[in-house]
Amino acid sequence: MVLAFFAFSVDEDNLEEITHAESLLLDLSMLRAATANFSEENKLGVGGFGAVYKGKLPNRQEFAAKRLSTTSRQGLAELKNELVLVAKLRHKNLVRLLGVCLEEQEKLLVYEYVPNRSLDTILFDHIKREQLHWERRHKIIRGIARGLQYLHEDSPLKIIHRDLKASNILLDADMNPKISDFGLARLFGGDQSQSITTRVVGTFGYMAPEYVMYGQFSIKSDVYSYGVLVLEIITGRKNISFSNSESGKSLLAYVWEQWNRNSFGDTGSMFRQTLPNN
Repeated sequence: MVLAFFAFSVDEDNLEEITHAESLLLDLSMLRAATANFSEENKLGVGGFGAVYKGKLPNRQEFAAKRLSTTSRQGLAELKNELVLVAKLRHKNLVRLLGVCLEEQEKLLVYEYVPNRSLDTILFDHIKREQLHWERRHKIIRGIARGLQYLHEDSPLKIIHRDLKASNILLDADMNPKISDFGLARLFGGDQSQSITTRVVGTFGYMAPEYVMYGQFSIKSDVYSYGVLVLEIITGRKNISFSNSESGKSLLAYVWEQWNRNSFGDTGSMFRQTLPNN
């Protein structure tokens, strides 16, 4: 049943990589009970694919379940893609897939629950970001880099994420980062190092110029997104919202200008305004 669900996006060479997904099947009745029938009280948020609900498995492990909206065709394609790619991934800096449910027209992906939610909810909040002292920010930056290295070089599959951004970085109870949301990710095989697409997807402000203009994406595309994310973590400012400031520049343009001037006085002042004293 699982294989039939996502067969359209998997060629014969990849089938062996995900046949074990059958073991990930979870019972719908159990998920209904664990989430109080997907109640509003247990809703963590809503994305383009549908809602996310918190629950607890019989073994007491908390989870977050992505429930595909019945009206979301794009969400269906992304959910299939995510299941194909994430089923075999195991790394401390990637959110872990616990199971999948495909019953009674319901389609759910069940992940480990990460208590501190996404990085953007803390980083861009004027009060909550006080929790992110330099040591924690450095820890988050390093953890994201380790997760990317695993995806690009060390995992059984070579994966380009294509939508790396603050809202797709989850933080566990110890503020360890976990890369999430693989709905737009692409699998590279063999010695393939880059590809071209006519359907450019992702989030503006994080996408590499060659990807936006020509549809070319590779490991370097994720590295560019990572660089934007690092600047946001250091400054506490969104790249896109920064362009709406008095300077009229993007965060990247502003930092690059200061670099070329070999003068970081203003940048240092900006850092001091956004970072806690400790």
